[in-house]
Amino acid sequence: MCSALFPTHPGHSFLLDLCCLCPPGTSAALRSSCHTCSVRSHRRGVNRPSQWKKSDSETRLSFWGVEKLQGEKNPKNINETIKELFETISGDGSQLQERSSSMCRRCAVVGNSGNLRQSHYGQDIDSHDFVLRMNRAPTVGFESDVGSKTTHHFVYPESFKELPENVSMIVIPFKTLDLRWIVSALTTGTINHTYVPVPRKIKVKKEKILVYHPDFLKYVFDHWLQRHGRYPSTGILSVVFALHVCDEVNLYGFGANSKGHWHHYWENNPSAGAFRQTGVHDGDFESNITSTLAAVNKIHLFKGR
Repeated sequence: MCSALFPTHPGHSFLLDLCCLCPPGTSAALRSSCHTCSVRSHRRGVNRPSQWKKSDSETRLSFWGVEKLQGEKNPKNINETIKELFETISGDGSQLQERSSSMCRRCAVVGNSGNLRQSHYGQDIDSHDFVLRMNRAPTVGFESDVGSKTTHHFVYPESFKELPENVSMIVIPFKTLDLRWIVSALTTGTINHTYVPVPRKIKVKKEKILVYHPDFLKYVFDHWLQRHGRYPSTGILSVVFALHVCDEVNLYGFGANSKGHWHHYWENNPSAGAFRQTGVHDGDFESNITSTLAAVNKIHLFKGR
């Protein structure tokens, strides 16, 4: 299996440390079919309960408090929150790692750009082993352009949407309250508001819920984004996640359309992409990352229309 070295400390840009190391014995067929060589032997994206140690909450998880990603007043103790979380869900990410060593895992990361409209990528997207989508992205009515298959869906409480029961939900926690919401939404339903209304209850199988480790979020922010913006977007977090669990990564629906508009593909208003001006995410810097990854053949970037 191929592996890649990704940036590991602030002194390196992501490109300088991005190098492909295919171990001896990798078959020629696998080398040619898996063009990205992007899987790490140490998978850092989704952690099982046993891997979330107390030291995490005392050091790495302080990223929330220090950076004030999504300002939270009087957050609950993080140690208690994590304990309660993993008493509710298993957080078992082993299905991301268990596979035949001869298998090339092809992954489609489907963004929400309006450049997907009339792209006719649907069949190609659905041909991948993993299809990763994010936030409130619909598929019904857009199948010819975005496909209908989803294996993993990235959300945070404010972007939650109901998912088919066979889809794994990967929750990106931008604050301690997001972890509490998971517990509440599966049990008492007491939390219905963060900074906007959120669902009291969700219909997701507990074994289908995974949690994006805040340490990994910080890793992306520090070493991939070089601290541009307030915190990473769901899109770039999904891309880096895919680079760590997939052999081939293909991106659809990222960037502006051919007219320079950044709206979502289900929106008819091109000016709806004004969110790029909020300063929360550095859309231009994130776009440069995906373009550079494509230029060095670590991903394929399908730009649509």
